[in-house]
Amino acid sequence: MTTPRVSPGTFGDLGPINWLVVRAMSLATGTDNAHIFSTLGRSKGLFRGWLHFSSRMMPFGELSRRETEMIIIRVAHRRSCQYELDHHRRLGARAGIDAAAFGQILDGPDAGWGDRERTLLLAVDELVDTRDIADATWDALRRHLTERKAIAFVLLVGQYDMLATTISTLRVQRDEF
Repeated sequence: MTTPRVSPGTFGDLGPINWLVVRAMSLATGTDNAHIFSTLGRSKGLFRGWLHFSSRMMPFGELSRRETEMIIIRVAHRRSCQYELDHHRRLGARAGIDAAAFGQILDGPDAGWGDRERTLLLAVDELVDTRDIADATWDALRRHLTERKAIAFVLLVGQYDMLATTISTLRVQRDEF
């Protein structure tokens, strides 16, 4: 296991507000200390701004909770982010993604999905791999998503891609459940 570049913060590092937020988020995710929150909490106000933005992607996003979890799981898989996969395996189950569907998401867009799910997963792969979506994929995406939801889709993929980068770069340790 690699040593974290930034250790999870304690009450003294986080301050009372961030400490309370971290405690609440940890309990909600089923762990004593959700390391991503106690690590990012060290950034004080930036942490709270990120949490606000992040919550507008998930759980209060434009897409259904199931589709949101599918997208996040696919990003985490493409980015080899075990931390995100750990959490979203659990959160995905709450949104109706059982073990078989989880495996199917990891297998990708050509794993027997309907057109909508296949298009979402294909667009995730293109965004993560190339930082763009091909015109044909975009046209397919727009057949399924309104303009507003298409924008939210791109922001959701970007948010979890950025989070995977942050987790990897800071060497955030996986949580114990």
